[in-house]
Amino acid sequence: MEMIATITFDEVLVRYRADHPVTRAHEGNSNQDGAENLLRAQKLSGTWSRVRLDRSEVLAVVLPWHLSEGGGQPLVPRTGLTVGQAAERIRSGGAEMARANPVCSAKLEWLSAAPMTPVYVSTRPVAHSDYADLAVDTGLIHVDGLHRMIAWELSGRLDAGAEAYLAGALPVSPGPGTASHSASP
Repeated sequence: MEMIATITFDEVLVRYRADHPVTRAHEGNSNQDGAENLLRAQKLSGTWSRVRLDRSEVLAVVLPWHLSEGGGQPLVPRTGLTVGQAAERIRSGGAEMARANPVCSAKLEWLSAAPMTPVYVSTRPVAHSDYADLAVDTGLIHVDGLHRMIAWELSGRLDAGAEAYLAGALPVSPGPGTASHSASP
């Protein structure tokens, strides 16, 4: 993870609202949910950083329960999946997954070619029922950008990584000779 800058929550909101208007007319607009999650993430720590995540870090972001925009098959179970696991679930589900989840599939298709905008992550799950049963309680946890991160992986656009806004303290890299421990869902 590359640190770009420490920023204020007001700066986070300005960027989010510019990229994701709540009033944008499209099916399945969940921008209000994202804005509410930003407020929840702010309550967790009160600190924000603008960072650059490499591909492996984006693929390791833990996603909360997601019902696929009212579709027939949940994309992410209550215990969560990483972006990489969710992308693989879509790849393996193929046309059947797309037919069962038309709104989610349309978002993924559109976002595969749309301009890349920052994603929003936290070092802990936000206080919301979609996050209550996650198998992990620390790491890089989704706040906003589920469809974007998955679409970028499915379309091969993650090689350069992604810009992100991080709520919480930057993860500390282990020093030389220190074992690294991580949890996976």
